[in-house]
Amino acid sequence: MFLDQYTGRGVRIAVIDSGVHAAHPHISGSPYSPDALRGNTSAPLRVHGVSEGVAIRENGSLDEDYVDRLGHGTAVTAAIREKAPAAQIVAIKVFWKALATDVATLVRAIDEASARRAQVINLSLGTADTAHRDALSAAVRRAAARGALLVSAIEDRGVQWLPGSFDDVVGVRLDWVCPREAYRVVRTGAGRAIAASGYPRDIPGVSRERNLKGVSFAVANASGFVARALEASPGAGLEAVLDALERQTARL
Repeated sequence: MFLDQYTGRGVRIAVIDSGVHAAHPHISGSPYSPDALRGNTSAPLRVHGVSEGVAIRENGSLDEDYVDRLGHGTAVTAAIREKAPAAQIVAIKVFWKALATDVATLVRAIDEASARRAQVINLSLGTADTAHRDALSAAVRRAAARGALLVSAIEDRGVQWLPGSFDDVVGVRLDWVCPREAYRVVRTGAGRAIAASGYPRDIPGVSRERNLKGVSFAVANASGFVARALEASPGAGLEAVLDALERQTARL
């Protein structure tokens, strides 16, 4: 089994972020496939924007306006699309005027993601406030009970993040020297994590240093690889997914 043969087909990935601009060329109709990632675009794989979307307002109400007006969620989704071009995207918007939200909204978003049958929940966000540990831990457990794997950063700039540092979350570490098309499974104090590039998809004419970058995109890149592993092993749990990724690290 080689994970570069998979595209995330049949896997639903919830992106909890600033929404998604579904018509963006990196989201809808992207010509990426396993062959394309290796430089062969003779038989491109077509994909179709966003499968489903919802927004959560500050008062907790749901809204149909999941359009991204900040750009972050679209860039995160584009990085996921690049790695898992056939995955279904479920956009869940929690950022409106800035890249910030409260824990109640985040918990609601995690619950919404699993209720909408997401198998992977991409959290390119987190908090260092340990007062939120219990609420986030309970949300992670509810999602896991519905068959969802959360992917989130363990830490950023030396500060431990929640929920990424929980044992039952696929933790991600930022690795600036890791190629964008690759990843590593690394050992942590609590177990294993995925180390991935912090760069998003390149924008023609914009240098990497001027583009968005950081741990958000390490998480997004990791989510795409997790989706490939889940396509290869449907229903696999966290440890089985990490086993599959660890076996194939050198193959991608």
